[in-house]
Amino acid sequence: MWPRMGVAVGHDAGDVIVVGAGLSGLTAAVDLADAGLQVTVVEARDRVGGRLKTVPLPGTDHDTLDVGGQWVGPGQNRITALLDGLALDRFRTYEDGAHLVDFAGRLRRYRGRIPRISPVVLLDAKRAQSALERAGRRLPADEPWRGRAAEAADAQTFASWLARHTVTPGARRFFRVVTGAVFAAEPEELSALWVQLYVRAAGGLDLLIDTGGGAQQDRIVGGTQQIAQRLADRLGGRVVLRAPVTEVEWTDRDVQVRAGGRLLRAARAIIALPPLLAGRLAYQPGLPTQRAQLTQRMPMGAVIKVMAVYDTPFWRDAGLSGQAASDRLPVSVAFDTSPPSASPGVLLGFLEGRHATDAATLSAADRRELVIGCFTRYFGNRAAQPEHYVEQDWTAERYSGGCYGAFTTPGTLSRFGSALRRPVGSLHWAGTETASRWTGYMDGAIEAGQRAATEVLTALRGTPAAPRPD
Repeated sequence: MWPRMGVAVGHDAGDVIVVGAGLSGLTAAVDLADAGLQVTVVEARDRVGGRLKTVPLPGTDHDTLDVGGQWVGPGQNRITALLDGLALDRFRTYEDGAHLVDFAGRLRRYRGRIPRISPVVLLDAKRAQSALERAGRRLPADEPWRGRAAEAADAQTFASWLARHTVTPGARRFFRVVTGAVFAAEPEELSALWVQLYVRAAGGLDLLIDTGGGAQQDRIVGGTQQIAQRLADRLGGRVVLRAPVTEVEWTDRDVQVRAGGRLLRAARAIIALPPLLAGRLAYQPGLPTQRAQLTQRMPMGAVIKVMAVYDTPFWRDAGLSGQAASDRLPVSVAFDTSPPSASPGVLLGFLEGRHATDAATLSAADRRELVIGCFTRYFGNRAAQPEHYVEQDWTAERYSGGCYGAFTTPGTLSRFGSALRRPVGSLHWAGTETASRWTGYMDGAIEAGQRAATEVLTALRGTPAAPRPD
């Protein structure tokens, strides 16, 4: 097989090549190494972690900021078990005090989970939420495209679905904010089936959007990138950085990968990349039509994560939690992301979907002014003069393609969904988008890595690893 690329025979990478040193790829690699296989992980970046990225907090000696994924919540059992195994501590996201909602042109305070907006709008939104969750529960978790109403749901955008299941413009504006916060996309872009599946994978919409009791409940002391670094440390020299993969030559028996000028060969490969990026690699032979078409129809969300650093979390003294949401401001969601010591104070915001793509066209100075203007609207004039400003534009990340994750466009899952996880010859697919639980989250990334490792063990040895609890 090896000479077909027209170059010298490749170097032996052992049993398995893992493409991508994000959480999913590293999980798969550690599982395989623990099972006694020889594994090589190749990563395009000069760091591990993928969409997990931790940077120093300006003005401090030891505190950090997560400019990528940062939260862990109840029900995310895989990431919780991994954190415990790595001895990484968690702390609660600050949410004491009143929250803020800027809705229909009015800025209001409220406490608890229910914002102070029109009761009619809230009732309308709740009815639509119930319909969304019922539809998700009817879907087979691993093969949602086989659900009775799956094709009909997949034939429409989430915006179209909302138009049929809501009666008030306010409820539709509410779900537009939710769609941005969860998918970093607009309702017009997403398949309604993907939204139903995603909500099902988390166990309900409240778990996706809540802080206490939801996906934003806990943060990790020292930052989330430590998870990836500690997994990489277990693999030692088997993780190769600055090695972007450009070519993959495969058969049913073996695989050869060109990565950063190296030519590596193995019996199996796990491609632990978002479907969009996985589809951009040059395959020989080309991928089957189902898989190739799927990757063309799974774009990434668009998000710019922004943070303003102040000498203290002054909003706490005003009785505010630091949490805010708006149906019109470009920073549509905000949180208090201060370190455990509460010194300094840090406000976190997100530019998502169309707000992110619009803001990406601005100069850095104009984008900063836009963001600080939103914080000032929420929290008053003291927010206008931060000591430091930090941003991470995930739309510009070459080796991520966007954030938070991929989503499917209408018609994708019902036609090509069966190719999402199905191996192709010696190639296996990982990444959080392929998970059936907590899709798009760290927990889903771990599930996908474990599944891919089990597939490889079964293919090479005929016996999978012991099943893991959900």
